[in-house]
Amino acid sequence: MRTGRYHHGDLRAALLERAEQTLREQGVDALSLRELARALDVSHAAPSRHFKDRRALLDALALTGIQRLTTATRSRLARSGDGFRARVFAFARAYVDFAAEHAALLELAFARKHDAAVADELELAWQPLKSDLRAEIDHGQREGMIRPGNTDRIGNVLFTAVHGVATQAAGGQLHGAALDQVFDDLVTHLLRGLAPSAGDEPLSDPAVPTC
Repeated sequence: MRTGRYHHGDLRAALLERAEQTLREQGVDALSLRELARALDVSHAAPSRHFKDRRALLDALALTGIQRLTTATRSRLARSGDGFRARVFAFARAYVDFAAEHAALLELAFARKHDAAVADELELAWQPLKSDLRAEIDHGQREGMIRPGNTDRIGNVLFTAVHGVATQAAGGQLHGAALDQVFDDLVTHLLRGLAPSAGDEPLSDPAVPTC
């Protein structure tokens, strides 16, 4: 029987790393615990100690994608400075770049076929990113660059628009200079449209969840 070179906590990390590689190169349909075990030279039963089934593996990959997206976004924000436009630009660009580089991983994060037992965990994983977006909108409102109103609803507008560009970047329809141009236009028009103007009525409850 094959035992491989993985022991204790090493195997779970190795399974996720190999699964992400397979997902990126061959797509979700190519993922199986048995094939991962064979690729890592461990017994076919070994992965079941970490993932009860294929669905659990996909859920874990989705969680990884959300966490890494949040990390990437926060890293870009930390380098962006204090200007509101620059911070919105950084937030949105981090999302689009992550989508372009990790398209299949992000698609899993938005999949609706998650185990009900981990649905709450996945929803909690989105909360830091949602909170960051709300904080940036609140910042823009304090600076007078965003109209007053419910930050969740405004955030939903921003997120949906950025996700649309990210989807095109992930699918290869936008790249290079064309992506840069569309992205610059997107942020410019979004901020212009959300800027306060005379007679505005603020967006109010009920709140619409972002992401």
